[in-house]
Amino acid sequence: MQKGEDYIEVSVVYFCHDGKENVLLAQRSKNARDEQGRWDIGGGGVELGEAIIDTLKKEIKEEYSTDIINQEFLGYRDVFRKNNDKKTHWVTLDFKVLVDRTKAKIGEPHKFDNLEWFTLNNLPTPLHSQLPVFLEKYKNKLF
Repeated sequence: MQKGEDYIEVSVVYFCHDGKENVLLAQRSKNARDEQGRWDIGGGGVELGEAIIDTLKKEIKEEYSTDIINQEFLGYRDVFRKNNDKKTHWVTLDFKVLVDRTKAKIGEPHKFDNLEWFTLNNLPTPLHSQLPVFLEKYKNKLF
């Protein structure tokens, strides 16, 4: 059974920033589940019995090797898309998260090739297909 394909998957998505209008993006490696080579904010699935905030903290620690200084819940999204020609459905709980930029580094090198800070006016390409949707929905809440 595949998350998001055979059943609806719930995940946290996090827009990590440094408090100075810079956002942390990771470039997905060839080993990523999908959208290899694309730049994205972070995310991870919620496990059965795990609290949402605990998932948020765990995923940021695993992916970016840093802790949360502060978080703000932005809202949720139903994400419908295709992965290898299979329809998928994810429910994402979206967060804005303050982290210490000096501590952020790649924690899962098998999933990410690069980790860098950008301004919203200078984002890299190509972007993950859902990142423009996220940015448009929350544009008035990010900075």
